[in-house]
Amino acid sequence: MEKEQLIELASQLSHPSGEKGSEIAQMMNETNIGMTKNAIANLNLASNDSVLELGHGNAGHLEFLFSQCQSIDYTGLEISTLMNSEAQEKNQSFINAQKASFVLYEGGKMPFKKDQFDKCFTVNTLYFWESPLEVLSEFSRILKPKALFSLTFAHRSFMETLPFTPFGFTLYNPDEVLKLIEQSSFILNQEDSQVETVMTKTGDSVERQFSTFVLNNNK
Repeated sequence: MEKEQLIELASQLSHPSGEKGSEIAQMMNETNIGMTKNAIANLNLASNDSVLELGHGNAGHLEFLFSQCQSIDYTGLEISTLMNSEAQEKNQSFINAQKASFVLYEGGKMPFKKDQFDKCFTVNTLYFWESPLEVLSEFSRILKPKALFSLTFAHRSFMETLPFTPFGFTLYNPDEVLKLIEQSSFILNQEDSQVETVMTKTGDSVERQFSTFVLNNNK
């Protein structure tokens, strides 16, 4: 791919928009589903949990989420207008059943009250946080004390092999993420590291190393 195409792909991965954004979103759902299921499984969902996801994409994974526990209240938070719209269209049945809602925001302060959620998760959004400590602080604010947060990301050693990550991505290995956590209100409860075979956004089959950090809100 040419440099201009890689820049466009990187932009779409961080903020899907337009017709191309819909295609990228479906691709992300398919290639990230293993990481997403891992993040959800590590939350140990329980009845009546209020659950927030940051960066849900088209939210094609909600059937799996609710298969883990039916009686939860899910909220999805996105900066992409397209993804907010597609997630609502794809999950109208969960919205009608008052099990899911989707919120659009512009980044920064999250539009939720203090101590609102029991569980939170996010998959492959860490690379785009301009101020990661501020984002962690916001998660801490809206999570109840001792609540669980699944933070899932692919390792720097894998991500730096991809041709589009020089354009707008900040990459991390687990030890670098742990240093961020140590500066926050969270403490590490568990690290679940995995290796999976996936197709990259450029069509290559590769081994991807990723981790889910299960954090406790220690405020």
